[in-house]
Amino acid sequence: MLTMTENAVFVIREIAAQQQAPESAGLRIAADPTAGSLTLTLADQPDLGDQVVDSSGARVFLDPDAATLLQDKALDAAVDDDGGVQFGIAAKSG
Repeated sequence: MLTMTENAVFVIREIAAQQQAPESAGLRIAADPTAGSLTLTLADQPDLGDQVVDSSGARVFLDPDAATLLQDKALDAAVDDDGGVQFGIAAKSG
C-alpha cells in the first residue's frame, strides 16, 4: 500500500485547509494508462472503488489503477520558495 512521508502528510493537510475542504476530503490520484501519467486533484470524498490511505489526517484516494501502480511506493512532497507544491513518488525505504 502507498505510504506518505511526513512532508507529504503536512502538504496534503495544508492544501485541504487552504481550500476549506471538508474533513472527508483528500488528494485523489488517478492513473491515465493511455497517457502513462497520474493526475492529482483535491476531492471531497473518495470515488466508488478508490483505495483510501490515511496518515495522521492526510487522506489520499487512489483509483484502482493508481493503487496497483503505487502499491510499493511512497508519496513525498516539497514546497518551493514561491509556494508551489511538487509531489514525487519513490520506492519505499526500509
